[in-house]
Amino acid sequence: MKWWQTAVFYQIYPRSFCDGNGDGIGDFKGMISKLDYLKELGIGAVWLSPHYPSPNVDCGYDVADYCDVAPEYGTLADFDQFLEGCHQRGIRVVLDMVLNHTSDQHAWFIESRSSCSNPKRDWYVWKKAKNGQAPNNWDSTFGGSAWEWDEKTQEYYYHYFFKEQPDLNWHNPEVRRAMWNVVRFWLDRGVDGFRLDAVGTIFEREDWADQDSGLDQDELYRRSRKVRTPEDFFGVMADFDAIFHNQYDQPGVHELMKELRQVVDEYADRVLIGETDSLSFYGSGDDELQLVFNFPLMRLEHLTPENVRGNQNERLPELPPGAWPCNTLGNHDSPRMLNRYGDGIHDEAIARVNLAVLLGLKGTPVLYNGEEIGMSDYLFSDPMQFRDSLALRYFELDKRVMGSAPEQAAQVGAHEGRDKCRTPHQWSNAPQAGFCPPPVTPWLPVNPNFSAGINVADQEKDKHSLLSYYRRIMNARQSNKALLQGDYQDIPSQDVNVLIYSRSIEDQRVICMQNMSDKVC
Repeated sequence: MKWWQTAVFYQIYPRSFCDGNGDGIGDFKGMISKLDYLKELGIGAVWLSPHYPSPNVDCGYDVADYCDVAPEYGTLADFDQFLEGCHQRGIRVVLDMVLNHTSDQHAWFIESRSSCSNPKRDWYVWKKAKNGQAPNNWDSTFGGSAWEWDEKTQEYYYHYFFKEQPDLNWHNPEVRRAMWNVVRFWLDRGVDGFRLDAVGTIFEREDWADQDSGLDQDELYRRSRKVRTPEDFFGVMADFDAIFHNQYDQPGVHELMKELRQVVDEYADRVLIGETDSLSFYGSGDDELQLVFNFPLMRLEHLTPENVRGNQNERLPELPPGAWPCNTLGNHDSPRMLNRYGDGIHDEAIARVNLAVLLGLKGTPVLYNGEEIGMSDYLFSDPMQFRDSLALRYFELDKRVMGSAPEQAAQVGAHEGRDKCRTPHQWSNAPQAGFCPPPVTPWLPVNPNFSAGINVADQEKDKHSLLSYYRRIMNARQSNKALLQGDYQDIPSQDVNVLIYSRSIEDQRVICMQNMSDKVC
């Protein structure tokens, strides 16, 4: 077995993890100070959200330099110390790699837009106007047109996300060489792999034909605000696909992933994880990505025996030979696990059962920082405190499209945006939850529930706390070969509220039984 098949992964959102220099922003010095905490928790690998220099239009996913560290996080020397500290504790490190686009402040794009004859002009997607307008009617998934007019060079550039995130032209061999050199830069430093952001958006439909859905984003938003049932949700997702299907999962992406895999395979024992749920990114099972997220599991409205069983019985048989599953229930883009699956009454009990499910199923589990103490979404509704550009977009969209009052629109922005699940990690029952010094204002407000026991220090003193439960069950998983490596087999249950399955390998078999109701059985 490979290390990435048996390790429990833990996503760190650097800006919110731990402030080591007292400026209200998480950094590498802060992360280094918490490595023993991660080791004791039972973490075998860290996935680090973007740590690169960035204007932070999209919270670091607008990269201005792939081969450096954002000044607010520290230096390359700090990164190396963090990496060494992880490795000394047996913790692997996987970096976020943004392949689809750069920041418009990246040196490559500054050169590209300087003139139509610049050698880097073709490093991005530039098009001439068509009948005095944009080249086609494609939208940006973050709002507005996917085309931005450049006054100096009198052409449009393409961006699937914000206009400050111009798409790279991966058809250009020079772009590929430059990006593979970026990959090698970090692998040479000793990182253990990459989580690939927005991997499906790298290529677009090559004839650049208009989308003919007849829908616009305002109508899509109106429909999304009326979602009440799973059927409504899937209807909106179908509408989204009708609008954007020309702009993702296009031919060429799998050949590119095979090329990247060859680069990574130049180094021993490294891993690629795709931000996609498409099993096609496993390739043949050993020539593209090693791990692909099981997002359909995460998107379940509730975890019940029926729908967990259905997810496993549908997904596992579709894996290519030799491919390994990867399960998660939360990340930096989604509501916190407590909010997504809780019922408002038994939230912590549900969180315990859901962790048992996540660690019991076949595959690599991925946790999000703060879940282990029961951190929850913090819906602060002052737009002046929003740091997520999407929260601000929803605030303005709800006022304009739905006619909402500013107070109501601000609540929508807080709910639909991503600040709510990115608030500072709660380390103690002290001012600012111990994230930063008391007089300092953190970059995002701290959830006030830190004072009600939702913090590390208090839970470390309580053997019955959620944190103590995490440590026990993760230790049980890591010490059991069948749970680490075994095959999954569904076992019928006479009680619809109980999920039963086995994990088996060689002469060892473990029966997992999880009561997913509020009834004793």
